[in-house]
Amino acid sequence: MILILLGLLLWSGAHFFKRLAPDARAKMGDKGKGLVALLSLLAIVLMVIGYRNADGPVFWGRSAAMGGINNLLMVFAFYLFASSGAKTWITSKIKNPQLTAVKVWALAHLLVNGALEDILLFGGMMAWAVATVILLKRSGVTPAPYVPVSAKKEITAAVMAVVVTVVVMGIHAALGATPWG
Repeated sequence: MILILLGLLLWSGAHFFKRLAPDARAKMGDKGKGLVALLSLLAIVLMVIGYRNADGPVFWGRSAAMGGINNLLMVFAFYLFASSGAKTWITSKIKNPQLTAVKVWALAHLLVNGALEDILLFGGMMAWAVATVILLKRSGVTPAPYVPVSAKKEITAAVMAVVVTVVVMGIHAALGATPWG
């Protein structure tokens, strides 16, 4: 579990750096993006290894109903993430769709995974997303104004969310998880 915690701390530190030390981050220029990407990748590796090797107590388990809700929430999370890049209609209603996607992703996973390592990993990522939203609000960062997009872009984002969900579920199944309940 220590690797999960180290991964969360590294992930958070890499992502908070821009908000907590904007001048130092600005001095790094484009090299800073590469560093954040590298640290983020390392954080993910630590979290995955830590999660796969963890064996904590289980506080709640999966139910058929929660499995279905989880899957629907995951489609929504991927839609939010895709929408942030495509600037679809929902971005006019949700200020930070990528961070909202992380919160939805974390909640979905917590509904069906109740072991200590799940609470640490998914709860930690949810806490990071909430803290990031707070930092963004305090720093005065506001999203770009919404500009209507074509129906084709809206449909593409929705279709891509379903496709990515199925691919991710396949990866989970290949790794031994049971995403379909």
